Amino acid sequence: MPSLATSPDQLLSQSEAIKLSGLEFMQKILDGTNPGPPIGGTMGYRLYEVEEGRCIFRGTPEFNVTNPMGTVHGGWYGTLLDSAMACAVMTLVPRGSVYTTLEYKVNILRSIPLGMTVDCIGIADHVGRSTGVSHGEIRGVEDGKLYATGSTTCIVMKIS
Repeated sequence: MPSLATSPDQLLSQSEAIKLSGLEFMQKILDGTNPGPPIGGTMGYRLYEVEEGRCIFRGTPEFNVTNPMGTVHGGWYGTLLDSAMACAVMTLVPRGSVYTTLEYKVNILRSIPLGMTVDCIGIADHVGRSTGVSHGEIRGVEDGKLYATGSTTCIVMKIS
């Protein structure tokens, strides 16, 4: 399981990160060579699987991510989908480039019960010189039900 960065000095600098392709960068998080993003620890999810054009994050929402009604906050769905969809784009970003999310959309189909483990699958549809597009879905690990879907557009920027 990838470790999570707990302070800024544990993250790779941009100059170090761009020496790797996006896929290499993500693989190094998965194998524990590089720390995973701190947001994963905050939100209760982690990188679970990665391959070219596809990322899976696995998470389990707990009480700390609920809204005032005690259900999973919509921001949890959005953050999880943003991670999976954008990282799917990242796996196709070449060495010397970076990316960031420009916009994303989330469709929540049903409430995820607290304590239920879900997989969030992000699949890249297109990654070019300046933009990347992907889609994603959140599914229950045990029940296979579809809980949410999403789509994103990312900007790809050449650094070196």
